[in-house]
Amino acid sequence: MEQLFGRSQSPLATGIGLVVAGIAFVGTQFLGWEWGSGRLIPTILGVAVAAIAVVFVARRRLGVGD
Repeated sequence: MEQLFGRSQSPLATGIGLVVAGIAFVGTQFLGWEWGSGRLIPTILGVAVAAIAVVFVARRRLGVGD
């Protein structure tokens, strides 16, 4: 897989990033989601996205799936 500036050019990673950005935009603009607002949904989504990012980075660093 070709990399630019050390970043993955994976269509899957790009797609996931776009979906997450879209959810964050809709949540903050139309649903009133904010960090620290005491709501559970934004926190759960944030933790899930962070976990997915850790898995992507760990797999790349360990060379899993090459």
